[in-house]
Amino acid sequence: MTPPLQITGASTFNSRPIAPDELRRSIPPSLPLHDVPPEAGDEIGPLTYEVIRHRIWAITEEMGDTLKRMSGSISVTEVNDFDFTICDEIGQEVQVGLYNTGLVASMDLAIYWTLLHRSESPGIEEGDMFLCNDPWVGGGLHQNDVAILAPVFHEGKLFAWTTAICHVDDLGGSAPGSFSPTATDVFSESLPTPPVKIVRGHRLQQDVVDLYLRRSRVPEMVGLDLRAKIGANNIARERLLALLDRYGADQVKAVMKRMMDDAERRLRGKLKALPDGTWSSVGYQEQSQLGDRGMHKIVLTMTKRDDHLTFDFTGTDPQTGMINCPYSGMRAGVMFALLPILAGDIPWAAGGLMRCFDIISEEGTINNATFPAAVAKAPVGPAWASSNLVADCLARMLDTDEEQRPRVQSVCAGTYDGCGLMGVDAEGRPFFGGFADSMASGYGAQVDADGVDTGGLFVIPMGRAPDVEMTEFTQPLLYLWRREEPDTGGPGRRRGGVSGSICAVPHGVGGPMLAMFTGASKAASMSPGLAGGYPGGTQLDIVVHESRAHEAMRAGEIPQSLDALAGTRQIVQAHDEVPVEPAAAIYLQWAGGGGYGDPLRREPASVAADLAAGKISATAAREVYGVVLDESSLEADQPATAARRAELIERRRAGAGSPDRKARTCGVQGTRALDDNIALLPAGSGEPERLCCRHCGELLGDRDGDHLSRLPRQVTGPEGAGPGAWPDASTYVDDEVVFRQVYCPGCFTALLTQVVPAGHPLSD
Repeated sequence: MTPPLQITGASTFNSRPIAPDELRRSIPPSLPLHDVPPEAGDEIGPLTYEVIRHRIWAITEEMGDTLKRMSGSISVTEVNDFDFTICDEIGQEVQVGLYNTGLVASMDLAIYWTLLHRSESPGIEEGDMFLCNDPWVGGGLHQNDVAILAPVFHEGKLFAWTTAICHVDDLGGSAPGSFSPTATDVFSESLPTPPVKIVRGHRLQQDVVDLYLRRSRVPEMVGLDLRAKIGANNIARERLLALLDRYGADQVKAVMKRMMDDAERRLRGKLKALPDGTWSSVGYQEQSQLGDRGMHKIVLTMTKRDDHLTFDFTGTDPQTGMINCPYSGMRAGVMFALLPILAGDIPWAAGGLMRCFDIISEEGTINNATFPAAVAKAPVGPAWASSNLVADCLARMLDTDEEQRPRVQSVCAGTYDGCGLMGVDAEGRPFFGGFADSMASGYGAQVDADGVDTGGLFVIPMGRAPDVEMTEFTQPLLYLWRREEPDTGGPGRRRGGVSGSICAVPHGVGGPMLAMFTGASKAASMSPGLAGGYPGGTQLDIVVHESRAHEAMRAGEIPQSLDALAGTRQIVQAHDEVPVEPAAAIYLQWAGGGGYGDPLRREPASVAADLAAGKISATAAREVYGVVLDESSLEADQPATAARRAELIERRRAGAGSPDRKARTCGVQGTRALDDNIALLPAGSGEPERLCCRHCGELLGDRDGDHLSRLPRQVTGPEGAGPGAWPDASTYVDDEVVFRQVYCPGCFTALLTQVVPAGHPLSD
């Protein structure tokens, strides 16, 4: 008898973490699983454990090498926008790659879903692989992230899973690249595909391949990426089975379980040693779609209790436009930050690490969007923005512990400056490409070190900017320059890493191109500083129409600045579509890292060195850092610098409306540092916990979560943040954006520095 047709609703495709025991109970007996008792790992000798653990790690690295060698996509071969995992029989992640860590933050969710919904029909068998690009299921962060999930069987039992995932150039939708700034729902983007069997019994299913590639504008490239991911999984399967033959399935599985348990134990130990507390952070997405001029907030409250973290995103704005991500993106935002900040010295057995936190969120918000929201921007939009907030809270938590302070880091480049290009070349062949140069962004400053200049992206540890020559080789473009830009790193006692800029012109095109831009952090920086450090510089994208750059080059000159170009400048919005004629030029300047500590406390010699190296401008040296240089030696003039800094301190005092007053010092004996400027005076003798300035001992108030509101502060326009900040937010948004500083009432050290909407809450 034919079973009745069942139509599944959107909720069926919402994948969430599930307890291992519950998942096992839900898997039909027809799919036997290989497992070992929890205590089996304790019986493995230390030498055997390390040998097998490192072999599993090496297998994942070989997966990455295979994928890169087989793929012809710049996003893989040049940018490293891919990743891979080895998981246990129910999908818990045993080892993840070091490339785009956000991509693997949801691979376990996709496997959970596959086990729950594919075990009986069409079944999960030896030699199968499943394709998935449905971000609600967990296969990547948006539809362009396409994963291949491969079960590994041993002696008839499901032993493990391997996964390979990468960003692909185009999978259909209303606009090339599957991204449209006008999208209001997923139906204007690429079709999300829940797990479908694309390899059956080791044979590629050509009908499914045709169905998959038919949607793409560049099927040859997408097809090559597909085969590269299948090849990576095949290599992993062969190497895993060889490992089982040598050491035995039970022993290898015991090591896999212990890897996750060890990662969990080490992270819990680190958390347990940190002070309990609650930290909050609020960030924004500028413009929900083409034509919108709003700022849409993401709210995080992070609580640490004993050995566990809770990330509560309650209060985040409702989903809107095309700036959304589903649950997988929010979870990726947590992992983006948690892995390098808290687990930098712990093997990335993510299945164990993810046991140490939970996530609270309201569905239907911009970082937990429900179907059918537009989510093509998810990785570089709300997922990334959520990561910024997690990184900010984790850094402030670590800053309260003397031993962990060296791991403190301000937010690195808070977003990605994306520009996709489409058109025809001189031979009339269509092309789709764009720029990935903003992979070379500035890292956030640390307590004891400046941020790395154009060092990369925090969220893609092994990401890289493609060679200029490779971009020019694969696209009809010619670069006028690619260079670091002064003042893009957030000022501070430790300076944030600077970012860069590029300017390129069409070269060898058959007509106009269409440029599609996406990148917030233009009205207000998304790279906040810490402990009074300034935020990183804002992004700026410009199309110069009728630039006459080609005429200048024919005359023997290569324009090296925007001022050297003729034409009309069009400032690009956060999300924009701009026609680019053959005579135009495209300029991108992307975000830098946040600073740490008050810039008036930076060593004058370091400021002089930054100026000489082109990291900052003379304006920033004098107006932000308060450093005066000797005109002959170009070294810091110490007496003049001291006088200049005293003048800037008085300017702060006057701007905050705070007259001279008698100091209320509490001393610093017996206190515990909370960051560069603030110390905690323990409760005692009927007094609550109090805060005081580490520099002058001034009493700042009770530690009640509201002390900042009672301290002197100054509010001006964004220009107060120095030459790295865009001075007029009305170029992009209708909200009033301000520069805000909160000071110690004694020495007027900056305790908090922000460029935020006027209604932004004062955070602790």
